Amino acid sequence: MTQSEADLLALLRELDDPEWPEWPQHYDRGETAAPFGGLLTRLEGHFAARCTDDQDTQDSSEYGRVVVPADATVCGTRIVVCVSKFGSLALVCADNPGAFLGTEEAELLESDYDGPSRLPSHVQRPTWWVRFFGFFGRSRRQGLAPARQSAVDDL
Repeated sequence: MTQSEADLLALLRELDDPEWPEWPQHYDRGETAAPFGGLLTRLEGHFAARCTDDQDTQDSSEYGRVVVPADATVCGTRIVVCVSKFGSLALVCADNPGAFLGTEEAELLESDYDGPSRLPSHVQRPTWWVRFFGFFGRSRRQGLAPARQSAVDDL
């Protein structure tokens, strides 16, 4: 593991709180919405294109996504920026987040999750990606709907 990988893993472990699996303890949607809106505006300006966004994803540790359309990029592939509810974690992906990950940092997110949080039982292979960008759902014990499929399955 390189130093940067070790630093990233240390950051993931620091943000991982088993008492707060879906969002951090002092999470504030409003405080997250403002920088997310700024990201959307900057991307639209940079690519001179209307980007789509999905914000405040319910039952997920992912706050939202911004999608830059393929016809606005040099290589003709859409760009997807996934923003976590935890800290300033974001993942920039070509085309389809979670379907293929090629950088070392993304490989770290796809590695087996070994932190203290209990991830949803529907997750077949818990990864750091699922921990900070996946769907959690609510338990039946809380009287709400059962958990949804993992983020990768939803794509």
